[in-house]
Amino acid sequence: MHAKNSSLVVNVADVDADLYPFIVRYKDGRIERFLSSPFVAASDNPSANRGVATRDVVIDTGTGVSARLFLPSQAARGMATRRRLPVVVYIHGGSFCTESAFCRTYHRYATSLAASAGALVVSVEYRLAPEHPIPTAYDDAWSALRWVASLADPWLDDYADPRRTFVAGDSAGGNIAYHTAVQASNSIGISIEGVIIVQPYFWGPERLPSEAAWDGASMLPPDRVDRLWPFVTAGQASNDDARINPPDVEIASLACRRVLVAVAEKDTLRNRGLRLFSRIRDSARTAGEVTLVESEGEDHGFHLYSPLRATSRKLMESMVNFVNQPLVLGVPTRPFDDPFGYGMDMKRHCTTTMAYGRTTSASSKTCRGNVSKANYGLFACPAVRPNKVVYSKQGPSAVALLRGTHVFNIF
Repeated sequence: MHAKNSSLVVNVADVDADLYPFIVRYKDGRIERFLSSPFVAASDNPSANRGVATRDVVIDTGTGVSARLFLPSQAARGMATRRRLPVVVYIHGGSFCTESAFCRTYHRYATSLAASAGALVVSVEYRLAPEHPIPTAYDDAWSALRWVASLADPWLDDYADPRRTFVAGDSAGGNIAYHTAVQASNSIGISIEGVIIVQPYFWGPERLPSEAAWDGASMLPPDRVDRLWPFVTAGQASNDDARINPPDVEIASLACRRVLVAVAEKDTLRNRGLRLFSRIRDSARTAGEVTLVESEGEDHGFHLYSPLRATSRKLMESMVNFVNQPLVLGVPTRPFDDPFGYGMDMKRHCTTTMAYGRTTSASSKTCRGNVSKANYGLFACPAVRPNKVVYSKQGPSAVALLRGTHVFNIF
């Protein structure tokens, strides 16, 4: 996921829409995409790809939408014990108009996720704007989730655990993943365990702190982000559109058990992610836990550019732990649809609070109440008793966290 031809000189008079470093559309109709990486072919030989076999499939013959499947080699060993794998439907980023599930950047990242989490990853090759404006990407992701739920593919039928289905995505893919999870929450017959939203693209007509204080060096200039949504919707929507500025009533309909939101400290979109996290956390319908992961000192998409960096590894570790948490059997996905209140009763008795963070100043407390030191595998942190109010680091991201909420600060 790198911008190519960074020294390219473009005649402004010939340009119809300039969204560099992502895409430029010329007045003669030509489209040039700059954010890209080379195509990588799929291979059913796991030894050539970190122990992960890959295969391309057509999801919808009518639209031609396809996906790349990533099957870790431990799947075959798990069949001996009848242990099935979690399924992660992954939706790539790229401002709705660039990148691909088949490019090197996302092929490598999906491979790493499949190998690290021991999960069957379905990376969706959705159609791109402006040739296919929004809502095409949403429709394609929904088709992919329905296809996964049908277990129509032999890999899914043989190895997948439908009860542990997750939808994940980064940047624009994080936006698509959120909307796919909302649609699943309000549909009959489609259910997901959780959603992973990494540095998601949301926006609005007003400026939040991380957008107003752009330093000129961050990857996403706010003025370019302002022009993105009208471009990918073919001029049919502005920045007050609910699809990038979701209302509370829509967020309240999200009914999966677990949500992970990841943000980066220097990302222009950071405050949008933090606001989405707090609104999901406060939603009455959220059945389980809501996790926030903040990577300090990092910019948008850092985990793709430098996957071996310590912060990238910690983010991957957080996602892997999220996917591999034990499945709580007997708790309905939609607790408020349970007339006997069984799901909420289980939530009250089974959910605990853990906080991960660090004190950044004398006035910034990691937690309050009686605590004891414990180590949860990332770094030393107080173990907080349920129902205590917990705070993340001081500043715009400071939020009060309730039971069932986890916060990780990666630095």
